[in-house]
Amino acid sequence: MALTGLEIYKLLPRTNCKDCGQPTCLAFAMQLAAGKASLDACPHASDQAREALSAAASPPIALITIGVGDNAVQVGNETVLFRHEKRFEHPTAIAVSVDDTLPPTALAARVEAINNLVFERVGQTCRVDLVAIRNRSGEVNTFRNAVRVTAAATSRPLVLMSYDAACLAAGLEIAGQKRPLIWAATPENHQEVVPLAARYGVPLVVRAEGLETLATLAAAIGGAGHKELLLDTGTRDVAGLLADQTHIRRLAVQKRFRPFGYPTFCHIAGDDPVENVLDAAVGIAKYVAVLVIDTVDPADLLALVTWRLNIYTDPQRPVAVEPKLYAIGNPGPDAPVFVTTNFSLTYFCVAGDVEAARVPAYILAVDTDGTSVLTAWAAGKLTPEKITDALASAGVAEVVRHRRLIIPGSVAVLSGKLAELSGWEVLVGPRESSGIPAYLKEHWRP
Repeated sequence: MALTGLEIYKLLPRTNCKDCGQPTCLAFAMQLAAGKASLDACPHASDQAREALSAAASPPIALITIGVGDNAVQVGNETVLFRHEKRFEHPTAIAVSVDDTLPPTALAARVEAINNLVFERVGQTCRVDLVAIRNRSGEVNTFRNAVRVTAAATSRPLVLMSYDAACLAAGLEIAGQKRPLIWAATPENHQEVVPLAARYGVPLVVRAEGLETLATLAAAIGGAGHKELLLDTGTRDVAGLLADQTHIRRLAVQKRFRPFGYPTFCHIAGDDPVENVLDAAVGIAKYVAVLVIDTVDPADLLALVTWRLNIYTDPQRPVAVEPKLYAIGNPGPDAPVFVTTNFSLTYFCVAGDVEAARVPAYILAVDTDGTSVLTAWAAGKLTPEKITDALASAGVAEVVRHRRLIIPGSVAVLSGKLAELSGWEVLVGPRESSGIPAYLKEHWRP
């Protein structure tokens, strides 16, 4: 059972030295109890205290690594129910399935299609993380060959999916050194599957119908020494998925219920492609750590990786681009200069609409700590002084021979002071970037 803040406090040095970054030992103890700090931050804790506090100091949900090297995927290490409490640590890892019943050429082609599921969103590269190989044939050699073909065709980490321990053993003979995730240990087969996972040192999905049965099985496997687990309740309808994921997360984070202190796994496998994407979106929003889906349609995966990016963006650190002068197209010395903030969504909206206008231009992204135009203006982060400094530091006067700036129409109030400080003529542009093409056609003359 997890220790309370006061119980943890009694085990600390109680010197209030502040070396941990907290003002008092009691404040640090409360952070430990909440799972929001590590005991490593206290350099003065005794060995006895470290041993006693190991459970309280560890995150409520274990960190699990799938794969090796630069392509390894990490899931878990979560400490909160809602991202505004702190943040979510690791995004849902999305896997796309391949069946071992596919002919080798079709299998290789499907894996190549998965490799190509890479998208650019607001300056970030988003991709499918894993390839899941399903043992649909039930045959050892067929599964072994499918693992061999897939492992040779992709650098993505693998998920080996079979209830048959012999098939999993054959797959691990081929890909065990790549540290795949294996699915699944069940009440019926765990005595054969768990030793396989231990022998190869790979993470393992524990699957059981019902939360009580799953907790019992996870506790037994974890108590036997295998701690790299993921949990699969077996529920496939969206209502059950939502309920199970919520119960597991609440029990792990709020109650420190150790049998549920692991990331979760879900395979979306319905007949309706649209419904599958919607169900997967629910899973991403509600804590699924590894999600397997059967589609390779880029439209489906683009929707899911975009949704994942939105859910797992740190709310305290908005996605931002580098504050500097950007060239859109091949602008010359008479090109217009737009001013905006370095919030990624704002910048890419402006850039896209400038490209749509087919007028080469410059965009000056001002450092506003990654906030949007109105938010930055209201917080005093987009001011005439900051824009003037950005003009100077980016050397805008050296790349254009005119002295005209276009600012967003929503902050037209800045124009007078900005013109006075910068010495540039300030033009008030449209309130929304979608109006840029019409604005340039009507108002811009080199």
